[in-house]
Amino acid sequence: MLAALGLPVNDLFRYALLVVATVLIVAGTVSARVAPWLAALTAVALCVLGEILFAAPRIAEGHNVFLVDAAGVSAHSRDSGTPDSRSPLARGRTEVGNALEAGLPRAAFRLMAVEFDTIYPPARRCARDQVGCWRGQAFPDQTFAFSADGIFDRAAYSRRVTGIDFSDPVWLRLGFINELGYNWNSRASDVIRARRDRRSLAFLHQWTLAMPWFVLYRFPADFVGSELCWRGEVLWEGADGNFDTVTHADMQCRALTPADVGRDIFGVAIAHELAMRLVPTWHLRLRQLVEPGLALIATAALIALLVRVRPLRVVLPFALIAVTLLVAMFNDASFLGGMRPFDSGDDGLVYDGYARMMLRQFVAGDVAGALKGVEPAFYFTPGLRYLRVAEHLIFGESYLGYLSLVLLLPFLVFALFRRFLPLTWALALTLVFAAVPVGVLFGSSLVQYVKWAARGFADPAAYIFFLAAFVLLLGRLDEGPRDRFVRAFGAGLLFALALFVRPNIALAAGILLAGAGFAALAQRQLRRVAGLAVGFAAVLGMALHNLVYGGALVLFTTTAELPRLLLMPPSAYLAALAELAHSNFAGEHVARAMRQIAGWLAGPSEAVVMAPLNAAAILVLVRVALWRGADPWLRLTAGATLVQHGVALFYPADGRYYYLTWLLTLLVVAAWLHGEGLAILRRWFPRFTQRVAKHPASLALARGLARMSEMMER
Repeated sequence: MLAALGLPVNDLFRYALLVVATVLIVAGTVSARVAPWLAALTAVALCVLGEILFAAPRIAEGHNVFLVDAAGVSAHSRDSGTPDSRSPLARGRTEVGNALEAGLPRAAFRLMAVEFDTIYPPARRCARDQVGCWRGQAFPDQTFAFSADGIFDRAAYSRRVTGIDFSDPVWLRLGFINELGYNWNSRASDVIRARRDRRSLAFLHQWTLAMPWFVLYRFPADFVGSELCWRGEVLWEGADGNFDTVTHADMQCRALTPADVGRDIFGVAIAHELAMRLVPTWHLRLRQLVEPGLALIATAALIALLVRVRPLRVVLPFALIAVTLLVAMFNDASFLGGMRPFDSGDDGLVYDGYARMMLRQFVAGDVAGALKGVEPAFYFTPGLRYLRVAEHLIFGESYLGYLSLVLLLPFLVFALFRRFLPLTWALALTLVFAAVPVGVLFGSSLVQYVKWAARGFADPAAYIFFLAAFVLLLGRLDEGPRDRFVRAFGAGLLFALALFVRPNIALAAGILLAGAGFAALAQRQLRRVAGLAVGFAAVLGMALHNLVYGGALVLFTTTAELPRLLLMPPSAYLAALAELAHSNFAGEHVARAMRQIAGWLAGPSEAVVMAPLNAAAILVLVRVALWRGADPWLRLTAGATLVQHGVALFYPADGRYYYLTWLLTLLVVAAWLHGEGLAILRRWFPRFTQRVAKHPASLALARGLARMSEMMER
């Protein structure tokens, strides 16, 4: 599939093909016969050959933020300029702090610099030593920003494109907006990074990129006769090397002539918002359709030759994917193929900023430097930066890799519920998790995972890997865990990956793995034990990294014992007990302990009103952990979840840290309700339970779930 689609998969058409084909392959039966495979390989080979022979002509594109300051731009160069160079190498990486001045055509640079000084007057700029000021941060270190879209293309500037069509830079996918060097504070700086209007009903355009930036296009002769349309400001190079400034208040077009071939055309977004669109000639449009057409044909051929699918089996998968995409669109549509500017100071900007630095090292051949991950000894949780590198290699300048993980989440939730509950219950709870936001109160709603994933935080990715590992660890209900090395290795490796991304879930992972390992030993499943041990051994990679690069023996990260994170160490609880022993109920440590416990019981909603309900859920965990009649795996899950809850007694109780903990709590509570709780409710409240069971809404829901269950079983 990836060979047929080509890398990077950074547009929604090819990504949709990949998602649809993946669902059909996983839900169907793949042929094991040789002849269909040979035919499929032939189809892919012909597709790749056709994409090479009939490739659409490319436009050279270079883009970057435009930042200049008195320390980085000489007055002489503004007056007379530096010699213009047509060499892409000469106009690439140059002296740090002077890259735009040295690499851009002098006339174009002078026009943009004057405009920048007009919009951001030197006299009104924030102080260079002010915290959060853009002048104290990095300046462009090369004329055109690095773009992951241009890695495999060896682009002379940022990347090469087949067309131009953007009305919003978020959908132009400008990677430099999340470079770590531009992590200035928009509230402290006169140059603002971005704004978001959450009240806007224009879901695709809630973000406004406020950073000054520019984009350069160079057209080959194939585009003569096409029309370039724009709204905003364009610098159009003439035969004498000077630039005409053309500003349009609304979209207007200009035909490309032979004189424009190989010349620079800049779109400038400093004083005006910029939108551009290329209207190709009809024969050029046909050439642009060849590559996506071949990808579509190759995908259809692969599925037709190799996969047999029963239509009813794909109804639920596509429904869950559709719901997830809707949740993502209403939360932050830029997650679906765009590139939002991450908030300054946010984890998202740090992780992606690190990943971009590592990716540039990797592309330059510095593999050891890339593996270092920027930090000699990890301070930030390490895993997501490496995943971002892999994401940009496969999906280019987009966050479609993280989106793919989020698309997997409802399936993992369904698999876990199905392991301990009847099919109708599993379906109902999965649909509530995915489509009904009532779970926000309990930390068990898809919208919470989407929100933090779109912001670039590591928590959702770690929880998805954890759940995937747990599903592999449990095995199927009808067969249980088998003595298989590969499956056990996969579970152990996924647990290690989950901890690599978010080490704070180590307690639950350790208990589940230890319980599974002891059970396998008792059953003499030695291959399973070996698989779990070897797979999970990868977690030691963090300590090895810290030792090799930082010379420090740190198991995970250096933040575990920071006072601002370890809010209530065990010594503080001992001090609180001492105050209570002396009847000092208003003591400092007693107050701190009460606040910590209240924050824990408030749960991910961070609403104290939820504390009684959450406390009841904790009691259910205790009951199930001690219940001899429960499924042993359910008892182990309850025990692991109880221990993981203990983290909130010592560390900050921010909701996102505990989504996984409360989701596992919901799993155990739902299983207890089905096995014991409903019988207790019927015995204590017979009339109420009968009234609920006979309500028309309950009956309609039961009929719908029964039909869905029958459809899935068929």
